[in-house]
Order: sequence, then structure tokens, then C-alpha cells
Amino acid sequence: MKALVLKGYNELVYEEVARPELGAEDVLVEVKACGICGSDVHGMDGSTGRRLPPIIMGHEASGVIAEVGSNVNDWRKGDRVTFDSTVSCGDCHFCRKGLINLCDNRKVLGVSCEEYRCDGAFAEYVSVPARILYRLPEEISFEQATFTEPLSVAVHAVNRTPISQGDKAVVVGSGMVGLLVVQALRVAGAGEIIAVDIDKNRLELAEQLGADVGLKADECSVKEEVLKRTDGLGADVSLEVVGFAETVKTAEAVLRKGGSLTLIGNFCATVEWPLQSVVTREISVFGSYISRGEYPACLEMISSGKVNVNALISATSPLSEGAAWFKRLYDKEAGLMKVILVP
Repeated sequence: MKALVLKGYNELVYEEVARPELGAEDVLVEVKACGICGSDVHGMDGSTGRRLPPIIMGHEASGVIAEVGSNVNDWRKGDRVTFDSTVSCGDCHFCRKGLINLCDNRKVLGVSCEEYRCDGAFAEYVSVPARILYRLPEEISFEQATFTEPLSVAVHAVNRTPISQGDKAVVVGSGMVGLLVVQALRVAGAGEIIAVDIDKNRLELAEQLGADVGLKADECSVKEEVLKRTDGLGADVSLEVVGFAETVKTAEAVLRKGGSLTLIGNFCATVEWPLQSVVTREISVFGSYISRGEYPACLEMISSGKVNVNALISATSPLSEGAAWFKRLYDKEAGLMKVILVP
């Protein structure tokens, strides 16, 4: 089969590779579409330590079952599917409690690190455990289905956030997940939603997708603007979707006393923390890591149109041209959001 392989850092090669092996509990999926995730772009140069070459990346995918393992009974050849990015063991303490994103033995598709190597879906075929499959509604295209994984990250974060009907919310970061968080907040019943970024185009898109206003952080005092829009109190909740010290500080500073902060972005391993402000204002802090079981809800949001994913697609291109698209994303070409590769 053909695959896009990270042969060395910043070296992607479209080449012939062996089909993945099929275990008794696995299914072989013929990949129909796979989105390029920001983590793939960041991992391509080795900076994250999570893409040790050689590796086939890609985890935002959908396709058709081509073959089923000998112990798989609930799935058939030809079924349209998407699948979780996390391969949980199903047997550890956390899996038994349903906390599959915290699995002690988890692997992530398309990731290669010191602990494991798990080829992903930038290929004609990928083998995944049947237990992480989800059936696609007929009204969802393969391209739309690639958003199920990133949307699940956003929905999980909103579910982690103690939000009440009509609450004022701030979303710091208007990249892919941030824009999905904006939409998930609207579905969850948030009142005013304020998006924060330094990219004017992304802020305009955030407003199109449900934010009441976009604040350009390098042109205004975000805290003062939020206070103006909240009768001087501050926001009820904020969600940080970047992972830098300054963006974390912003997300904390805009909250009212007793507000809640949910951290999603983790670009930096450590950040300076406004400890006294968090303690003296009784800010509740929640970490949110990938997702656990939100796929069915996300598929319903996409199929019903509650979440608009079509507006986020910048390009759909053959997998053979993937290396060029990776470079354009790595170089931060203006206007690019989600690029979907088709084997």
C-alpha cells in the first residue's frame, strides 16, 4: 500500500509500505480521508519527542472496513467508520472506570515515542482495535467525519467545565480546537462567548461560528475588554487552548472571583502560574486531556449541523501531495486551517 512516511525529521516521503497486520480483535480500515492535526505538524520536526522516525502519522480519519479480525463479530466489511485516536487497553484501573483517556497503557495512532510505536492513518489502510470504532451516519461525509476527533477534544473540555445556562465564557486561542470549543460552548448553552487570538482572520471566523466578539490580544487589554462586557465582574468560565505562559495568564485574569478555568493547550511543558490570584480569588482549575466517549455526541452535532465543520476545511488534497501541505502548514501560511488528505 501507499503511505506518507516521516522518514526523518522534516522529511515526509510518499512510498510503498507493507499493509498493517490484522490482529484477532482488529479491523483493517481502508482510509478515505485523514486530517492533518497541529500535533502532527509540530511533531514533524522532532520538537515534541512524540514522532520518532520512521512513522506513519495521522489520527483524524475515517474510512470503510476492508477486513475484520477472527474475533470481531459486530462489524462487517463495507461499514463506514471513524475511530478514536487513543488506543486504550480496556483492562487497567482507569479503563475499568471509563476513564479511557487516562489509560495506563494507552497508545495514540500515528505516534512514535520511547514507549511505543503506533502507525497512523496517512496511508491507504490502517489497522485499529474494533473497540475504538464508531459507525458513521449516512449523512456525514468522510471529510466531515475527520473532525470527530478534534471536536471530541473540544466537547470533552466543555463537559469538564462547570458551565451553567447563560454563563459568560472566554476562549483563549482561535485555532482549530478553539473554534470547535466556541461552537461546543454555544451548544452547551453559554451566553456571551468572547474569543481571543492575535490572528484577525481566525477571530473573524470565530465570530462567524458563534462567538459574540473577537478580541485581538496584541491590540487591546483583553482583561479590560472582558470586564467592560461583564459589568466589571469578569467571565464565569474561560478555556485556554494554546499552552503558553501568557495565554494561560490571560485566561486566568479574565475570570470573575470563583470562576472556572479549563486548560486544554499544552504546547509548553511548564508555565509560570499566577498562584496568589488563583488562591485568593478561589479559581477552580480543570485539566482536560483528549476525550473519553464523546464520539457519538460529536457525530450527532456534525450530522445535525449544530457544529459547522465545513467552514474549517481549507483544502482537500491527494495523500501523494501531503508533504507539500505539511510544509505550508509548518510555515504558517496565512488562511490555512484544516487540510484533509485523501489516499
